[in-house]
Amino acid sequence: MSGRFADVKHLLRMAGLFVAGAVVFVIVRALLVPEGFGTWGHFRAGALDDNRAHQLRYAGRQACADCHGDVLEARQGSKHTGIGCEACHGPLAAHAEDPEAVPARRPEATPLCRGCHQANVARPAGFPQIDPAEHGGGEPCVACHAPHHPDV
Repeated sequence: MSGRFADVKHLLRMAGLFVAGAVVFVIVRALLVPEGFGTWGHFRAGALDDNRAHQLRYAGRQACADCHGDVLEARQGSKHTGIGCEACHGPLAAHAEDPEAVPARRPEATPLCRGCHQANVARPAGFPQIDPAEHGGGEPCVACHAPHHPDV
């Protein structure tokens, strides 16, 4: 074949590769994309039901207040008043159900405090921030600060 259609075989091969690639993509996508994906935008429709099936692990602030009223009183007027107990102590639903069998976790204060208070330019200027190398002289935070009312 000479003239206009001399390269038709090469073009047909290339078109065949594109078609084969598209077919492979559609098959792999059908196998890997879960059912219900895309029903509500870029989400899987069954995800909410899957999440509802998980057992709740957080007890909530009121469950802590029922037994630990003294801690709530100690937090009054503190900058930590608005922070939930489980933000520092972790999920406590099992502890709230049976305090004897499941003790509450007392977190190691220094790494926990640094998670929020270590100097970071992304935090608001008025947020209390420290440089651990200069602040506290290597002592743990609780040597000078009460965790529930750090101003004391």
